[in-house]
Amino acid sequence: MIKIAPSILSADFANLERDIRRISTADYVHVDVMDGMFVPNITIGAPVVQSIRKVTDMFLDVHLMIVEPVRYVEQFCDAGADLVTVHVESDSAENIHAAIDKIHAKGKKAGIVLKPKTPAEAALPFLEKVELILVMTVEPGFGGQKFMADMMPKVAAIRKWIDEKNPACELEVDGGVAPDTCRTCIEAGANVLVAGSSVYKAPDITARIAELRG
Repeated sequence: MIKIAPSILSADFANLERDIRRISTADYVHVDVMDGMFVPNITIGAPVVQSIRKVTDMFLDVHLMIVEPVRYVEQFCDAGADLVTVHVESDSAENIHAAIDKIHAKGKKAGIVLKPKTPAEAALPFLEKVELILVMTVEPGFGGQKFMADMMPKVAAIRKWIDEKNPACELEVDGGVAPDTCRTCIEAGANVLVAGSSVYKAPDITARIAELRG
């Protein structure tokens, strides 16, 4: 089944509880955490995740776009994240492994993220250790960017490795996912689609979530 993970980066933060309830037919709530250093934008931290956890039972998919995430993964787990993903580019391989171990020690799912310029092979050292791999289909940092179709060979390559080595692992894409691009992502092998503006700007959010499932 294709899972949809609306990004609250496109929600109305003054009415965040309302906007999370509006996506109740989705599978995950995607939470973008940015530190202004790893990416050129600042969003939210663990206290907001803690507040979200209080108003929904939905699966919280927390995407850390921060430097040295090993310093903070436990805080996000304690705040209520169900899955915490970290960028392979954000620290040494040793520290990324340590971050994954800390997430697992908290009883939560762990994932890795690859930016567009990062080759698919960067996922291999972590492939058998994580529950999800996220391929960015825009440059991380801001919502509303144009979908990068040239990321699909990377998605397809990682799907092949997942099927061979860790079939339970999910494959997620994030960036520019909309009704005209979702099928491309699914055909390449993604089973979790992050969508922000295409969900929250839709006239009928429930219908849009169903449409994105392909």
